[in-house]
Amino acid sequence: MLRRIEPWSAMKFSFVVSLVCFVVLFIAVAALYMVLSSLGVFENIIQTVTQLTTADGNSTNGVDIASWFEPVRILGYTALIGAVNVVLITALATLGAVIYNIASDLVGGVEVTFSEAE
Repeated sequence: MLRRIEPWSAMKFSFVVSLVCFVVLFIAVAALYMVLSSLGVFENIIQTVTQLTTADGNSTNGVDIASWFEPVRILGYTALIGAVNVVLITALATLGAVIYNIASDLVGGVEVTFSEAE
């Protein structure tokens, strides 16, 4: 019967798992950015938005969205979101272990039975 989950162990485990997920997310976003950039997707988006927002015959530029697609900005936001996720996932897993322990004290825990497949 599973009666107790140590909150410290749950915190360490969830921290490591969320950190690995953060690294995978960051690498995936960087690779996706490189692919889209090499295909010219961002340049086409910038050109289309500029054409749509520039008045006919007006020499001034329309909306400047080129800064939105800079790699520093995109990877910076990815790092920020990933860091927040690491903190939140770690805190929620630890809180979940504490809540499980409280509920387990009240109702007796969860019975886990393992059997061998034939």
